[in-house]
Amino acid sequence: MTRFRAAQALALAVTLAVVAWQTAPAGAAGASDQQQLVERAKVTVDELRRDPSFGNSKQLLAKAKAVMVVPELVKAGFFFGGEGGTGVMLARRGEGDWTDPAFYILGSASFGLQIGVEDAEVVFFVMSQRALDAWMRNEFRLGAKAGLTVLVLGSNAEASATTNARVDVIAWARAKGAYAGLTLEGSLIRPRNEWNDAYYGRRVSPREIVIDGVVNNPHAAPLREALAWK
Repeated sequence: MTRFRAAQALALAVTLAVVAWQTAPAGAAGASDQQQLVERAKVTVDELRRDPSFGNSKQLLAKAKAVMVVPELVKAGFFFGGEGGTGVMLARRGEGDWTDPAFYILGSASFGLQIGVEDAEVVFFVMSQRALDAWMRNEFRLGAKAGLTVLVLGSNAEASATTNARVDVIAWARAKGAYAGLTLEGSLIRPRNEWNDAYYGRRVSPREIVIDGVVNNPHAAPLREALAWK
């Protein structure tokens, strides 16, 4: 491994560790933290629906097999930098109906002269079956090397015609402040298993949550209803 790749791997590991530490459940307080994330994801979906610069989000939701909402993707670092955040994924269960959320962690490493901490909201529209299958694995990386085509749209970008684009994942990013140059190529996505277990009160996998639908948490209903946009 070259020094550059080793530095990237170290930055990614540190990013994931920081995100995990910031969001780690603490006994009984864990479920409360998870519910707060679900509620923040609902706010992000509401903002997506109101954003006039992303006019076809309704059409994307209608065609998406699943959606992952990351209410806060943090970019931080000095020289070595990275992005990371925790999100929830829900799959389409039927016409106008969505599953309960599964928790995931997202991290990516970057290298360069970076100062400060900035953040953004990101919504991933999972458009293909192979992309949904990737989310069901233990972990995977976004991008061409994983065989997935990813299109990133900024909140000030024209999103017309994206519903006809042959892409596996469409990521909509709403920046907070000067969050420039958001890239997701090579980002690592993996389940937040301890959060899933705590939220549903027993050991449960993402597949059991979003594909099999074997568990339910009634406190997730407002987020599910927000996605059932008509």
